[in-house]
Amino acid sequence: MPHTLIIFGASGDLTSRKLIPALYSLFEKGRLPPETRIVGFSRTEYTHEEWRAKLAESTAKFEPQHYQAESFARFAQQLFYCPGDIGTAADFLTLRDLLDKLENDQPCDRVYYLSTSPVFYTTAISQLGQAGLATEDRGQRRIVIEKPFGTDLASARQLNAHLHTVFAESQVYRIDHYLGKETVQNILVLRFANTIFEPIWNRRYIDHVQITVAEEVVVGRRGDYYDTAGVLRDMFQNHILQLLMVIAMEPPARFRADSIRDEKVKVLQAIPPLTPAQVATESIRAQYAGYLTEPGVKPDSITPTFAAFKLEIDNWRWKGVPIYLRSGKGMSCRTTQIVIQFREPPTLLFSRRDQLPPQPNMLVIQVQPAEGIQLHIQSKVPDAGMKLRQTALDFRFQREFPQNMPEAYQRLLLDALTGDASLFARADEVEQAWAIIDPILEAWKTSGQPPMDTYEKGLWGPERSTDWMRAQGREWFDLCPVLG
Repeated sequence: MPHTLIIFGASGDLTSRKLIPALYSLFEKGRLPPETRIVGFSRTEYTHEEWRAKLAESTAKFEPQHYQAESFARFAQQLFYCPGDIGTAADFLTLRDLLDKLENDQPCDRVYYLSTSPVFYTTAISQLGQAGLATEDRGQRRIVIEKPFGTDLASARQLNAHLHTVFAESQVYRIDHYLGKETVQNILVLRFANTIFEPIWNRRYIDHVQITVAEEVVVGRRGDYYDTAGVLRDMFQNHILQLLMVIAMEPPARFRADSIRDEKVKVLQAIPPLTPAQVATESIRAQYAGYLTEPGVKPDSITPTFAAFKLEIDNWRWKGVPIYLRSGKGMSCRTTQIVIQFREPPTLLFSRRDQLPPQPNMLVIQVQPAEGIQLHIQSKVPDAGMKLRQTALDFRFQREFPQNMPEAYQRLLLDALTGDASLFARADEVEQAWAIIDPILEAWKTSGQPPMDTYEKGLWGPERSTDWMRAQGREWFDLCPVLG
């Protein structure tokens, strides 16, 4: 079956930086489905040739190590453009006529990709429905929606309800590029293809879990957006909770989209929302020094650029295991890492007065930028009596698989084209995630607790975060990943 991918917002940054380079890479690898066409829709008045030339230039800029003019020229023959405004119904009829012409009125699967500002989502969905572009009389129709999917539980429910007036849930692909990363997908393999981990992946052996998404960059020119979103909406509701679901889910009965997503949703359903009293004691919020002077940020803003809080998963496997989630901008380095810290041995046979107590075993999963896995274990220092030292068994993707790691959008776009929804969020999953985040946002707003801290750029967040962890007898894993 031929495929057509229609990108709304085709003149935007996401299209030129990520989508087209990913599709070009798939073309180069011979993985695009046969007879795949890519149609751009945006207000900018381009001809087919002008859009192709623009994308050749941007792909050469953003993917210089892969770009080859001759091969891109072949790929460009699959690129087409339809100027139009999402708010104009007649432009969707023009798009429909172009699609019918390109597809020669033959059956064809279509994917509509909303690479636009979220304010245009409902309008685009309505226009697709009114133009008859969502009906599946001549092939399957799917719609891909970028984050953020709503700004709270109420808006997410409203958007889902509107979506379902035009598209069935099976046609909807809510995208989170984190799930397309090779390291995230490898967590499923690590857990369910290796028998050594499953017996210890539970409350009997695991002391706690940490998930950290740290960004070295500051808000910069995104102040207008960020000051209305903040770190919880920007990172926790989507990326971090997605990582938590993959870490904590039960083995699915089958490796199929619905089976995988069923188990992920069960994780969120087992997390009790924090009460206002718990938010005051089990969360940290802060702004980096200088945030209030960033362009677009209100001078009296109470939007956090850093947050940390503790959750629990109230089920058989995870009962009593604290889950610590943390993210911030302007931090020590760029890293996304998951730390599984195991319990200490019941008896410390080798503790001595002249050495520090043995450090606990840890499984550290580096999602980016140094994709890999380290297992931290105790070992004996040679020729030093019974002195112990923590060492790491180290697996790195770049060392074992020296070819370039594929961009997350390659996998996700291919899955959307071929109809595999395993790595895409379902409606109930999105709503359940907001049900966890909303009470924290509301408590911060109404109670003002915990107080807003400030931290210097280049650190791992405010001192209160470190003190908070130490008060619980634990330490954050504050190490930048080693590249190479």
